[in-house]
This record gives sequence, structure tokens and C-alpha cells, in this order.
Amino acid sequence: MHNCARYLIFFQYIGTKYSGVVKVPPHQMVKRGVQDHLEEAIQKLRPNNPVSLLVSSRTDTGVHAFSNSAHFDLQRKNNKPPFAEELLVEALNYHLKPEQIRINRAHRVPCDFHARYRAQSRTYVYRIALGVRHRTLLPLTESNLCWNIQDTQISFLELTFTSRSFLYKQVRRMTGALVAVGRGLLTVSQLRALLEAKDSLAYPKNLVAPPHGLFLTRVAYRESDLLLQQPTT
Repeated sequence: MHNCARYLIFFQYIGTKYSGVVKVPPHQMVKRGVQDHLEEAIQKLRPNNPVSLLVSSRTDTGVHAFSNSAHFDLQRKNNKPPFAEELLVEALNYHLKPEQIRINRAHRVPCDFHARYRAQSRTYVYRIALGVRHRTLLPLTESNLCWNIQDTQISFLELTFTSRSFLYKQVRRMTGALVAVGRGLLTVSQLRALLEAKDSLAYPKNLVAPPHGLFLTRVAYRESDLLLQQPTT
């Protein structure tokens, strides 16, 4: 595509009001996905091509992100040059103003770059508020941003998980299992049996940690994969 640029964007969001990060089919539009709002903001830049984001890391309804990533191609009308990275961030954030979504930064990347397949690792943090009887007793800034557990005296606990990729609900299941062991709802031998089974259906459904305590905090790439080759003269 002539004069088309590929961009990698890093973005953050509070996931409470969104149906996860990915686009929602029109017939299921109860809550919109974060991708719906991002693509709408990009379309307001009046590109010459249909824009479709490819998101690196899926997050479910209620899950948050300090830094998720996606790539897309953008061709400006009338053969205008590609947007500068800083200007693109400023323009997209302007159009995202009503939403709890913000672009952190943008990189113009090679045309064969893929946000999902080039990711080297993903890091999640699960936040647990301890010693709180009910979510309504949390500070306003923490409401819907952590899992509250009442029968302990410690204030906050953060669990960090890093891997190249994760299975569906894997972090929430690991967190739920650890909490269940700590509360005496699951023995260490039962946990070992779950791990050895290697079967998600064997995991007790009532032990999965709720989504609102989970944050995607980092998607890492090799710096060399982000370098845009300069045209030779």
C-alpha cells in the first residue's frame, strides 16, 4: 500500500466498563471492547484505508492494563506523509477523551512487524487487598482494582507473573489456587494433583480469582524488532 505506515501502540485502560480488550461482534454489543474504541479513534483521523487493530494480548471483561499493545496500518489521504509518533499519540488521546483508555506511546515499525507474534514476554500483576470486609470499604481509588479478602491482617499483596504467553484465565487460576491454599480451602497435595493433571477442566470453578484484581503491566519486544529501516538513497 503506497505511503502506508505500520504503527505499534502501547495503551492502558481500566477494564471495568469494557467487554475485554478485543472487538465485540455487533450482535453481542452489550458492552463494547477496548479495540472498538481504539479503532473508532483511528478512523477519526480519516485514513485512506480500512483500519483493523491486531492486539498482542487478550484481556477479559473487568481486567485492566497498564500497558497492552497492538499494531495497525495507516495510510493518509492525498499522499500525505505518515503521522509523527508523538502527534499520533496526541491525536488518538484527544479522540479517546470520554473513555478510560489512553495511548502511552507509539512506534512506527517495519511493515512485517506483528504485535502478537513478536512479543517476547507478557507480565501480569494480580493485586489483592487483605483485611477488607467488603469492596465498598475500599478507598475510591482502589474500587474495582483489586480482590478484597477479609480474614487476614496484611494490607496489600501483589503477585507478578511473566511468560511469553498464558492460557485462558491462567493467571486468575494460579492466583485463586494460591489464595485457596493460604486460606486452607485447598491442600498442597491437592494443588500438586491439579498441576500434574494438566487439565483446565479439573480446576474447581469456584476458586478462580475475580477479574478486577488483574492488570497486564508489560508486553516486551526486542528493540531490534522495532527499528524501522531507513530508505537508501
